[in-house]
Amino acid sequence: MPDSQAPEPVCRRLLIVGRVQGVWYRASAKAEAERLGLSGWTRNLRDGSVEAVVAGAPGAIDDFIDWARQGPPKAQVERIEISAADAPPEPGFHILADA
Repeated sequence: MPDSQAPEPVCRRLLIVGRVQGVWYRASAKAEAERLGLSGWTRNLRDGSVEAVVAGAPGAIDDFIDWARQGPPKAQVERIEISAADAPPEPGFHILADA
């Protein structure tokens, strides 16, 4: 008998490195996360990278990571570091103040 339960939600932290500030990366990430039904947040870091924490269904997380490898049209993503993370404390997807 197939398992009809939805997969357990997961949470990932992404560190996106490259030309990712000043190109609408955070706003585009918010729109993509909301489209995929993910919660979490994103923010600029002082070193020029962007940090994002996304939580939700594993397939949606994978789709978000695939999107993040390209980002919005003017972004030039060099690499993404992905690690496990704690779930964000509140629902929805937010753009946080720069860290």
